[in-house]
Amino acid sequence: MSLVKREELLDYQTWTERKREALPRILAEKARRRIGVGECFTFLFENRETVGYQIQEMMRVERMVKEAEIRHELETYNELLGGPGGLGCSLLIEIDDPARRDVRLREWTTLPGKTYVKLPDGRKVYATFDPRQVGGDRLSSVQFLKFAVGGVTPVGVGIDLPGAAAYTPLTEDQRKALQEDLADASR
Repeated sequence: MSLVKREELLDYQTWTERKREALPRILAEKARRRIGVGECFTFLFENRETVGYQIQEMMRVERMVKEAEIRHELETYNELLGGPGGLGCSLLIEIDDPARRDVRLREWTTLPGKTYVKLPDGRKVYATFDPRQVGGDRLSSVQFLKFAVGGVTPVGVGIDLPGAAAYTPLTEDQRKALQEDLADASR
């Protein structure tokens, strides 16, 4: 997927003025790429629009004007994209009870390597992940994953973790959104 470029970003004041007009489109893009799996896992597949929005929001909230800070955010968030022929996503582990969440995050340290997308031919493509998101004894509740699908649009998303195994088939609209993202990667 092509990366967000510096020249596409607005200064934080202009973004603040235009955000209201852009927000419905961006929220619709995010909704098409949001996939719930099991009781507490949400996969948010990223594309240029969603990543661009996150960068703009960081610039707005932090009131960034220094070029080095803006470029750092650009590099950081562009890492969420899947790369050529691949898909990138944020995996959210959503457990409201802090005590229960703490227990699960300690039990599930192998979770990132147990997440997959299922391709139309039935193959599972397991995620690669940022090892900085897993501590020695605890998992972060937000994981950044990449799936090297070779340009093939998945039909489902799943987890093979014992005690938390789950699978969600993708809707037609979700498949279409991911297909669009993969097509953008080939440009």
